[in-house]
Amino acid sequence: MPLKRYLSSAAFIAAFATSPLAAKSLVFCSDASPEGFDPALYTSITTFDASSRTIFNRIVEFETGTTNVVPGLAESWEVSDDKLEYTFHLRKGVKFHSNSSFTPTRDFNADDILFSFNRQRLADHPYHSVAESNWSYFEAMGMSERIADIIKVDDYTVKLVLNRPEAPMMSNLAMDFASIQSKEYADQMLAAGTPEKLNQAPIGTGPFVFVNYQKDAVIRYEANPDYWEGASPLDTLIFAITPDASVRYQRLKAGECQIMPYPNPADIQAMQDDPEIKVLTQEGLNVGYLAYNTLMKPFDDPRVRKALNMAVDKAAIVDVVYQRSGQIAKNPLPPTIWSYNDAVTDEPYDPEAAKALLKAAGVEDLTMKLWAMPVSRAYNPNARRMAEMMQSDFEKVGVTAEIISYEWGEYLSRSKSKDRDGAALLGWIGDNGDPDNFLSVLLGCDAVGGSNAANWCFEPYDELIQKAKTTSDKAERTRLYKEAQIIAKEQAPMLNIAHSVDFMPMSQKVDGYKIHPMGTHIFYGVDIQD
Repeated sequence: MPLKRYLSSAAFIAAFATSPLAAKSLVFCSDASPEGFDPALYTSITTFDASSRTIFNRIVEFETGTTNVVPGLAESWEVSDDKLEYTFHLRKGVKFHSNSSFTPTRDFNADDILFSFNRQRLADHPYHSVAESNWSYFEAMGMSERIADIIKVDDYTVKLVLNRPEAPMMSNLAMDFASIQSKEYADQMLAAGTPEKLNQAPIGTGPFVFVNYQKDAVIRYEANPDYWEGASPLDTLIFAITPDASVRYQRLKAGECQIMPYPNPADIQAMQDDPEIKVLTQEGLNVGYLAYNTLMKPFDDPRVRKALNMAVDKAAIVDVVYQRSGQIAKNPLPPTIWSYNDAVTDEPYDPEAAKALLKAAGVEDLTMKLWAMPVSRAYNPNARRMAEMMQSDFEKVGVTAEIISYEWGEYLSRSKSKDRDGAALLGWIGDNGDPDNFLSVLLGCDAVGGSNAANWCFEPYDELIQKAKTTSDKAERTRLYKEAQIIAKEQAPMLNIAHSVDFMPMSQKVDGYKIHPMGTHIFYGVDIQD
């Protein structure tokens, strides 16, 4: 039942950990507050953890712990020979959640599919412009240009029609932005003048039901007893929002939470030595990077970008910030993904050559902003420390960098701006296991002003990645993506810093948790042993 009033984070957790209604309660010490609860509006894992992976489902899903696409709200599908039509046969008897404002009168059906996609792709849709944010991921993936139509064949059959073949389409449909909303709920909220409730009081079909959110403190969920795959072993799921990694560790040791993400690299050995804690590990599908705003001078000059790249001692950063739990990145694509181009030569660490290149570009006494993330991530465990090391490196080549930061949601929003000053530390964790999800989303023209924080649109590069999307020949796609990586290295729109190992510390009492390669944290199927 919802609380009559909000409690402090510790009191809130204690109240439900001891509640007879919560026979099994798992507390996740999450790293930051979600930007909202409508996953189509955002791109951060923190928000996906709190929304798409708990509350919602998609037409198809990724099998937990893999990049394999499996049935979701669609039981089966067929693809036409020309790869332009996808026909989905939807699951019957799937129930939507309810809350104090809404009780569904029907099960999930094709209308919900059409609503969930059309609100993102059609400018004249009633919900297209009601959101405070935008459909950044949908646009970054170029979905508006790829989808010609979505047709309701009958209540439980939907046909997706494309303008051209899109090789990663099935994987794209399993991504968080493709989470399925209730059209009935949306219609009622729009009629009531409260369309924002889709983002504040979410309704989905997923394994957990949203109960309430105390901003910057706690999110509470209860197991969905009507979940179509079967109810979760957990009765209650609690996100205890804990931005500081050291505090998350203390809470884990004290038993105040059972799972924590993004540990300090310096703490990992102690965690592994603790008999009460187990630490799962996996090679990360990620990259940490520094994105220059290539629309602003002098970062519109590739010589300046290359010079700054040569000024940074990446080996020292990996040693100090990642504590040797990462490896130097030379490409935006991690080496664990097919089509990685190992033949690419990275820029050397060479301050003298950097100074000479800056001089050749006519740049002297450059002053710039250096943006440092306020949160820790596997791809960047300590952005502030990294920024300080870069600041020192830049100073050696005559560049003055001012370190700035913002609250995480504001940081993400501001870093996408086309008039952003300077360079921003960011990172990416693959969402579907396809190279397109890095090379297009981070550097494609469709993603400028969104996930392409470098705001870099270079036609020779973009032509290659667009061509790669249209063929299902993996060898040809590999060739095109390898060529694209060469161009990205030559043009240097961003400094690729490191790929990291994922570490997931948890109580020994946790059963069934799997590290997901896309970086999100999935609690359906997880159990707590007494």
